[in-house]
Amino acid sequence: MPPSLRSRRRSTEAQRLLDLLNPLGSTTFRQFLWQRASELDLTYAQSQVLFYVGDHAGCHMGEVAKAFGVTLPAVTHSIDRLEQKQFVLRGDDPVDRRVYVLELTPQGKALVEELHTMRLRAVENVLARMSASDRDRLVKGLEALVDAAEKVARS
Repeated sequence: MPPSLRSRRRSTEAQRLLDLLNPLGSTTFRQFLWQRASELDLTYAQSQVLFYVGDHAGCHMGEVAKAFGVTLPAVTHSIDRLEQKQFVLRGDDPVDRRVYVLELTPQGKALVEELHTMRLRAVENVLARMSASDRDRLVKGLEALVDAAEKVARS
């Protein structure tokens, strides 16, 4: 196969993957989280920051910004709102006084657990409508995708 045809095919495959993943994330799973988050006046981005801080206790705001590819002021705004709602605590870093460490409050931990359970149920609901062989192929394909993405990130 000529290089230009191979490149076009990869581009088409990449677009197809994006076309499949975008509605999956925005309709199937977000609707479950969004309903609860909106009851608490949380944006989707704020809920994702909560998940991140829950998984990376003691992280700095700069780490959160880097993880989401956003600016530090954007993260600061989200953290300010989450702190006002008493979901996140911003504390002094004992090593570097110029930065803050982020932790979930007990209320924040409870909310993250609730949202995680809702997200898990949503995925289980979708998987229940797939055959075992389709689920197996999906997991293997996603594992290969993650492996490839990690290789790209390291290169």
